[in-house]
Amino acid sequence: MAGIRTYIEETINELTNKVSWPTWDDLQASSIIVLTTSIILSLIIWLMDYAFGIWSVPEGEFGWKGLLGFIYDWIS
Repeated sequence: MAGIRTYIEETINELTNKVSWPTWDDLQASSIIVLTTSIILSLIIWLMDYAFGIWSVPEGEFGWKGLLGFIYDWIS
């Protein structure tokens, strides 16, 4: 039990005295960068899925299947 108590005391000491916490402005700037990057990457992945994905289209109907869907139909 003494080891656990020492671990908790050292953890609290390190978090309060040794860690450099970001300022509110730095935190906001970093959050905006992360949000913007996440949105851009999700749009890129969605566009790639839309362009290359194979989507289920009912037989006899025309619909966008993606480039791979049309190649798959052409091969088979």
